[in-house]
Amino acid sequence: MTTPETHTASEAARHRLALAAICIGFLMITLDATIVNVALPTIQNAIGGSLGALQWVADAYTVALAAVLLTAGTAADRRGARQVFLVGLVVFVVASTMCALATNMTMLVAARLLQGVGAAGLLPPSLTLIVHEFPDPERRAHALGIWGGMSGIGLTAGPVLGGLAVATIGWRSIFLVNVPVGLAAIVLTVRTVSETPRQPGARFDWAGQLLSIVALGTLAAGLIEVGQLGWSHPMVVTLLVTALVAAAVFVLAEHRTQAPMLPLRVFGNHRFSIANGIGLLFNFCLYGSLLCIPLYLQQSRHQSALAAGLLLVPMTAIVGINAFCGGKLTGRVGARIPMLLGASAGVVGAVLLAFLGDNTSLAWFFAGSAVFGFISLAMPSMTSVAMQALPASQAGMASGVLNAARQTGSALGIALLGSLLSTRSGGVSIHRPFAVVAIAFGVTAVLAVLATADVRRAGQSGRAPAHREHQKS
Repeated sequence: MTTPETHTASEAARHRLALAAICIGFLMITLDATIVNVALPTIQNAIGGSLGALQWVADAYTVALAAVLLTAGTAADRRGARQVFLVGLVVFVVASTMCALATNMTMLVAARLLQGVGAAGLLPPSLTLIVHEFPDPERRAHALGIWGGMSGIGLTAGPVLGGLAVATIGWRSIFLVNVPVGLAAIVLTVRTVSETPRQPGARFDWAGQLLSIVALGTLAAGLIEVGQLGWSHPMVVTLLVTALVAAAVFVLAEHRTQAPMLPLRVFGNHRFSIANGIGLLFNFCLYGSLLCIPLYLQQSRHQSALAAGLLLVPMTAIVGINAFCGGKLTGRVGARIPMLLGASAGVVGAVLLAFLGDNTSLAWFFAGSAVFGFISLAMPSMTSVAMQALPASQAGMASGVLNAARQTGSALGIALLGSLLSTRSGGVSIHRPFAVVAIAFGVTAVLAVLATADVRRAGQSGRAPAHREHQKS
């Protein structure tokens, strides 16, 4: 006989398993954005390829993720978040298997593109499913905290797990590990996660989706090829011009369609626009740096993949810890101070890393990378400014646009900073990439001041004055 207490305990257990399934999917997104970086030199030795090809192994994933993210959100609204999440898991598992079986760079890059599409199917539904599964505000806040922590875990564990896998099993194992984990997430999702209400009226913006893929893909390709061919090469010029034309047509198309993939009207709110610019620059610097540093450690310092992963632990751990601390700090003193602290740490850390040479003391590397890790103090405050710039009724859209901006920054950072690596006999130089990172974080500091200029008091955590927020909404 089932008692109310038994039913309550059973339901609580179901919610815990549902949260586990959702968080596993979200963890795989972050993990696969970083785990591959320390394996790139090993992959190059195994199946060949240029530095540009290595950039594509990292960037194909982020380009696809950024380009399909908003459409995946619309699909979750229309078809149900659980259904889209399951499709994303299946695609991710299949693509991971294809990555592990790749015998050349073309096959690997194509599989990474498909993996990015699967990741895009996981990110927006994961947040929607948590909101649906945990209607109680207190339990929802706890669940969202766990969900958000997966990003820090993935960022910290990625380089270490990648180095360990390469050293013990081989580079293909970094992709094969997704198969059993993904299958377990599929089973848990089917058994424990309930479907969200569907909105049949939500329409797909196919023109916007196609144009966004062309614009972002050709821009990333052009920036990657710059490092190999130079700015004046006809192929580079063609790719960059195509990107500009596609972006311009995309803006026109989004203005004219009744159900745009990217509602451009939200950028009329200057605080929201600036917060998205900060998010783009933040990921541009972080993910571009996480490409350059492992290549420097392995090709210039001749460290093994495992050693490179371990050398990155202090920086990535500080990033994860301060992402959590930054949220508490934002709640106490507002958004401006954490954003300025994070941006300042980015400038100082990047300057220190820019002076690294082949024989520079590892103590210098640890100092620069540790300071650089404090950039994550800006993450929660940036999110706070973006989410509070628009009315609560547009929170889902605000979150989707911010995530798309950040993933676009990731793709462009890998493309541009990777192309700025100076290759030479015996290694690579990271002087130029980190000089650009220092400048980018300087711009971020200026944007942080502009984004919080109309905050009346620090305790508002980036909220605009009531009368202005009412006018903007």
